[in-house]
Amino acid sequence: MCLYFEGQLIKECSFRFCGLSAFPLTPVNETGIDEKAFVTLIQRLVAADVDSIGALGSTGNYAYLNREERLRVLRLAVHSSERIPVMTSISAIRTSEVLRLAEDAQRAGASAVLLAPVSYQTLTNEEVFLLYEQVTSSLSIPLCVYDNPSTSHFHFSDELHGRIAELPNVRSIKIPGVPSDPEAAKARIRKLRTTIPPHVTIGVSGDSFAVTGLNAGCEAWYSVLGGLFPKACLKMTRLAQDGFADEAERLSALLEPIWTLFHQYGSLRVVSAAAEISGLISSPSLPLPLQPLNQSAREHLEFILKDLQSTETFCCPFG
Repeated sequence: MCLYFEGQLIKECSFRFCGLSAFPLTPVNETGIDEKAFVTLIQRLVAADVDSIGALGSTGNYAYLNREERLRVLRLAVHSSERIPVMTSISAIRTSEVLRLAEDAQRAGASAVLLAPVSYQTLTNEEVFLLYEQVTSSLSIPLCVYDNPSTSHFHFSDELHGRIAELPNVRSIKIPGVPSDPEAAKARIRKLRTTIPPHVTIGVSGDSFAVTGLNAGCEAWYSVLGGLFPKACLKMTRLAQDGFADEAERLSALLEPIWTLFHQYGSLRVVSAAAEISGLISSPSLPLPLQPLNQSAREHLEFILKDLQSTETFCCPFG
């Protein structure tokens, strides 16, 4: 796939790190993982023909699962994904555990891995670089750098991104968002791109920023909502990719009530409630100590989903 920004070819990149990468929920509670529901979510992504699947991301509850559970979920995702490539998180506090998870991912058939510098003690820039250096030296599949300070509490500098991006097998950076102003967003992406090699793509996360990021030159959208409602998110992604920036922004604006709930309660709680409301998973679907949305917020979300379903633009994607 060749991607263009402001009329100029940015790069020809692997489909694995371009377009919509949908991150599905892993329904789990104190009785275990709801494997049947998880497979159903994967099958929806396959039917929608997303560009890639991000299993066991933050939305996939990787941090609440042990190694055996993570391997089981990954195998289910790979087995059910048909032609869609699967990326999986290998993040863990100790490097030795990250290496074991990387080996599991490769043996289970993952097409790529996602790594965030999670920690209990605050990490230095050099410690983070050494983590990626050691992990990439033993990888045979591509790696996406997961820059998510809201969960890892680590803030990447552009200089550190540049150093890590030069390591073998690093192919994408998952950034936590972009400025809301379109021109500022373009400037941000341009600046980051000057520090990384041309074969490394930039993917935006934080769904409320996604369309702005795509319009600013990001090649990928690493999406929470796309893991549940892939058709709606694919529609916005394709519009942005094809140069219809205003229409993509208009559709994203229609989802502002959901983005607001994401910011208020966290995207994981909101998307798990949305999956329950949609009848795709059973309640409870979050591991303790996480609690679901309160009743008022859940009722508000249910109203939002019904309203979107009745909107002509989104009636099919949210149906």
